[in-house]
Amino acid sequence: MAELLVSAPAKINLHLEVLGLRSDGFHELAMVMQMLDLADTLRLQPTADGSIRLRCDRSDLPTDGRNLIVRAAELLRARAGLPELGVAMELTKRIPIGAGLAGGSSNGAAALVGLNALWGCALSPEQLLALAAELGSDMPFCIAGGTQLCFGRGEVLEPVPLAQAPSLGVLLIKHPEASVSTPWAYGRCREQRQDFYLSDEADFEQRRQALRTGPLLTALGQGAPLPPLRNDLQPVVEPEVASVREGLALLRQADGALAVAMSGSGPSLFALFPSRAAAVAAHQQLDGALQAGGFEAWVCGCHQAGATLG
Repeated sequence: MAELLVSAPAKINLHLEVLGLRSDGFHELAMVMQMLDLADTLRLQPTADGSIRLRCDRSDLPTDGRNLIVRAAELLRARAGLPELGVAMELTKRIPIGAGLAGGSSNGAAALVGLNALWGCALSPEQLLALAAELGSDMPFCIAGGTQLCFGRGEVLEPVPLAQAPSLGVLLIKHPEASVSTPWAYGRCREQRQDFYLSDEADFEQRRQALRTGPLLTALGQGAPLPPLRNDLQPVVEPEVASVREGLALLRQADGALAVAMSGSGPSLFALFPSRAAAVAAHQQLDGALQAGGFEAWVCGCHQAGATLG
């Protein structure tokens, strides 16, 4: 087979609620995740020597077994039971690294989707989702894409029943020198909020149902005004990361912004607008201040697919 190209899009969290602790030590979460049309590209070419090789246009990204792309390829090959399979992979990055946008997870999802086709493994979508869940909490969503409710540690998906894809425009910003450790953010959340954690499955399900029927999904489904977005990690991270505080303050000045929030554990931040054109206008409005603050910025739209061939 000739080479394949796979698109690996970014995500944002429209809702991130920390419900409590699970028996496996992870946090029980209730989230709404939205895929964006900002995407990395993974190029795959079969090799005859049984090697798994990765190159990247970013020198600061590991290309060995620390990278989810390589781990996904190794896992898929092992499950296929065909150790002779090989691939040369090349990753072109557009999603900022370590940004709370699931770039690494989406790259790993792209490897699973692409190599399943390249190697002729013929795994079903359900089998790919199960493999993805073994590798990372966000990876199943990065395969499924669109707008999804995500429960458990993030791997339990429920598609949001929308009549049409959200037409929201997104202004996404990140300071290139800022980073937030996800384990640190959840650890601080536990220190500060553990008194409010739920511990009973019935209580977890009550919160899930409240999200399913709440104002956010109603607004997305009916085009109604958006409620304030909830991210339980934002009040933990914002006081301790200057670029998060400064970036949120800048985005709140944007004309026409429907909502402003941090994505995941940060440090990426976003503002939602009624359309891409409105997001472009807000970018132009804030461009000088963003550059003065050292922020990188992207204008995106909502995307209804996950990792996709072609």
